[in-house]
Amino acid sequence: MSLSPSWRRPAPIIAVFLAFYHLPAGHPRFDRAVMAALHLARRYAREHVPLCLVPAFFIAGALPA
Repeated sequence: MSLSPSWRRPAPIIAVFLAFYHLPAGHPRFDRAVMAALHLARRYAREHVPLCLVPAFFIAGALPA
């Protein structure tokens, strides 16, 4: 199936809108999963930045140009 040229630009936007429209927001299981994902991302950022990125910047700064 091929889209006509006039539908090629808005088709992805419409698809994303429909995907977000049908999310089961408000259901406890979905809400807990979203919050757990955000907590994991925060934990990863808090551990990764000081332990990996800061030493990497110091090592990169010490290398000769």
